[in-house]
Amino acid sequence: MTMKRWSPIKPGVAAPGIAERLGVTVDERRGVEYHRLHSKDLLNKFNGRPMPFGWTVNPYRGCEMACRYCFARYTHEFLGLNDRAAFERRIYVKDAERDRLVTELRRARRSGQCVAIGTATDPYQPAEGRFEVTRRVLEVARSVPGLHLSITTKSTLVARDSGLLRELSAVSDVTVNLSITTVDAALARRLEPRAPRPDLRFAAMRALAEAGVAARLFVMPILPQLTDDEPNLRALLAAARDAGAVGAESNVLFLRPGTREIFMEFLVVDFPRLVPVYERLYRGSARRRTMCARSRSAYAAWRTKSGSAPGIEPIVLTSGRPAS
Repeated sequence: MTMKRWSPIKPGVAAPGIAERLGVTVDERRGVEYHRLHSKDLLNKFNGRPMPFGWTVNPYRGCEMACRYCFARYTHEFLGLNDRAAFERRIYVKDAERDRLVTELRRARRSGQCVAIGTATDPYQPAEGRFEVTRRVLEVARSVPGLHLSITTKSTLVARDSGLLRELSAVSDVTVNLSITTVDAALARRLEPRAPRPDLRFAAMRALAEAGVAARLFVMPILPQLTDDEPNLRALLAAARDAGAVGAESNVLFLRPGTREIFMEFLVVDFPRLVPVYERLYRGSARRRTMCARSRSAYAAWRTKSGSAPGIEPIVLTSGRPAS
């Protein structure tokens, strides 16, 4: 892999007023550009609809995982980038200025609300292996005891920080959520092209649990007629239990404009029989208002036959927005 040094970004990459604040390096092997982005506040107060967190941290804008269903793709439009491939091929690396971050984390601590890391893009995506923004955030958080932290990722790289997360857990409330939608590695590769295999994610979950870090399973999103069958849900929960997870949650697929088009194009190529199904299910709405009958019956059957899996909370099926 050849990495270029930081240099001024080429004109036309971002919207006026932003370009001059960026630099660029290129991963020629993976075809990804990494740009520096000076952000005034890395930690942001969340003021949207009720959620289980009050503050968000997204160390990167854009995500190399390239999940077909990612709801955050629209965020690149804020930078004047309308190329659909830009979200996964042009990654913006945010600054993590220590003093500013300490001040922001202290505000979050006073509020008593949870700080969610990775609500839009994966904080442990491949860029983290080079730039370590997420790790720096956690190192700063270690100096602000009494926080409520939640980290959501699909990456096995989170296991790199198991020691740091263990130290953080001794002074703050910390949970790592591993997002895993299916146990089928071939299906996962089609849905999440650049995310680690499901078994490797469960291995990372086990490593965290063994380090004394609370880990949860996020089945996010549940995809009708792709990942909502009873055998898959049961297998996910069993694997999470065996890996030492302390609980599990899920959300149904959310298809907002910008994501809907990409996901439907993906279905046309990979699962054409499902195109009319999804057109019907999501007609006129980005969010399923009710769980589809198949998901409801599969879950009811699992609960009836198995009850709560030993050592893990029952999965909670909701209709909110999924993690990326």
